[in-house]
Amino acid sequence: MPKASSVPWTREHFLIALNLYGKLPFGKLHKGNPLIIEVAEKMGRTASSLAMKLCNFASLDPVLAARGRRGLSGATPKDKAMWQEFQGALPELGPQSEELLHRLFTEDETKDVDFLGRDRVRLVPALPLPPTGPTETVATVKLRRGQQFFRQTVLNAYGVSCCISGINVPRLLVASHIRPWSEFPDDRLNPRNGLCLSSIHDAAFDAGLITLDEKRRVVLSRRLKRHFPNHALEQNFAAFAGKEIKLPDMLAEPDESFLAHHRSAIFRD
Repeated sequence: MPKASSVPWTREHFLIALNLYGKLPFGKLHKGNPLIIEVAEKMGRTASSLAMKLCNFASLDPVLAARGRRGLSGATPKDKAMWQEFQGALPELGPQSEELLHRLFTEDETKDVDFLGRDRVRLVPALPLPPTGPTETVATVKLRRGQQFFRQTVLNAYGVSCCISGINVPRLLVASHIRPWSEFPDDRLNPRNGLCLSSIHDAAFDAGLITLDEKRRVVLSRRLKRHFPNHALEQNFAAFAGKEIKLPDMLAEPDESFLAHHRSAIFRD
């Protein structure tokens, strides 16, 4: 497949690039990044072309702008339109982009494409699809692709480490929803509705035993503190009380309105 700067940017290529943007830190949006080289190769593009597109998207990222960081200034009207469409239609375009990325590397439905904190793409085992009819199978694939998109985006945004404890073992990490999956379907795949938490902190957050205040500092409930003194609990929770979480680098910074909902509707002091 020819690789040249003149290769047209198709809609599929835009969706793959937008997916990739959420999985790479700002400092790695360059043509020498092995992940960019590998994905560009699969797309039939040069690494420079893909890196430039990612930097164009960075100029449209409101989280980066709020922190005084800028991407390239050459974002085209098409870049802006695709950025806005993607961010406004994540429930549909998130899974679609994940499926396009998946197909770049494999047609094997028993594998997922893994970007978690590595210099190379890996194929990892996925949960097998249950035997269903064609309609149910399509829905299940879409659900799995959506979950994979959300998990990979959120974990990578936080540097594949728990934003409270710093635990950095991927199998111990959860892309935790701030507003519950079941109650807010429009925000299921929104990276700003996610936190990278260790399994124990995810369980406590979902149960309302901990929350984050307006300055994103960890707050422990009295229900949790009633179990003190307990060495394991104090090591995993008391040690972080009042401390600000590690914030993600890019577009996944938690939305304050989502955190406010967690404090008012889920946290039980």
